[in-house]
Amino acid sequence: MLTDKVAVVTGASRGIGKEIARTLALQGAIVIVNFCGSAEKAEETVGEIETAGGRAEAVQCDVSDYKKAAEMMDYVVKKYQRVDILVNNAGITRDGLLMKMTEEDFDAVVNTNLKGAFHCIRHVARQMVKQRSGRIINISSVSGVLGNAGQVNYSASKAGIIGMTKSAARELASRGITVNAVAPGFIKTDMTEKLSDSVKEGVTAQIPLKTFGETKDVAYAVAFLASEEAGYITGQVLCVDGGMAM
Repeated sequence: MLTDKVAVVTGASRGIGKEIARTLALQGAIVIVNFCGSAEKAEETVGEIETAGGRAEAVQCDVSDYKKAAEMMDYVVKKYQRVDILVNNAGITRDGLLMKMTEEDFDAVVNTNLKGAFHCIRHVARQMVKQRSGRIINISSVSGVLGNAGQVNYSASKAGIIGMTKSAARELASRGITVNAVAPGFIKTDMTEKLSDSVKEGVTAQIPLKTFGETKDVAYAVAFLASEEAGYITGQVLCVDGGMAM
C-alpha cells in the first residue's frame, strides 16, 4: 500500500496517466493530477478518485517549460511537505516519416517527452535527497526499445528516457531514491482506438500474447515500482508489452 505517500503523475488527465493516478490513489497515495491542456478532464479524474474514496488534486503545468515545472514542484512541496513518487508520463506524438518530418515536430515531441521528464526529475530531486527516499518512474515505450517507422521523434524521446533513467538511478541510489522505467507496448487508449482495423491486425500479429494491453496493466507495474516492495530495484526497464520487445 502507498498510504499517505505524495505522488505527482504528469499527463494524468486521460489514458495511461489517468489510470496510473487512479491506481496510486486507490492504494492510499495523495495524487497530484498534472495536466497541460484539459482542465475539465483533469477535474473528472480527480472527481473519480474522490468518489472512490481517494485523495487527489489537479495542477496545471506544461512540463516542457523548465520554470513552470519548478513552480509545480515547489507548490507540491510547500503544500504537502514532501514528494514520495514522481511518475513522468506526459507525452505527445507528431508522427511522420523521417524524410518529411519538420524540425518543429521533432522538437515538440522531444521537448515534452524527454525534456519534460528531465525538468520534473531535476526539480524533485532536491526534495527527495533531503528526504533520503523517493520513487521515480519514467514512462518510456516499446518504440524506445525497438524503434518504430514513422516515429523517429517519439522513438528517440522514449529511448532517451531509458538512458536518463539509468543515469539518474546511478546518481540518486546512494540517497535512497530509485529510478526505473516502464515501457508499454500497444495499450487500448483513445490513441490506439483511432488505428484502422488492418493496422491493429498487423500489430497484434507481432505481439506474442496476441492482444493489446489495458491501461491497468501499465498502472499496476507503476504501482509496484512505487511500492516499498520494489525498494531493491533501480535502473531497470519493465516492458509491459505482451512480449513484443523480448
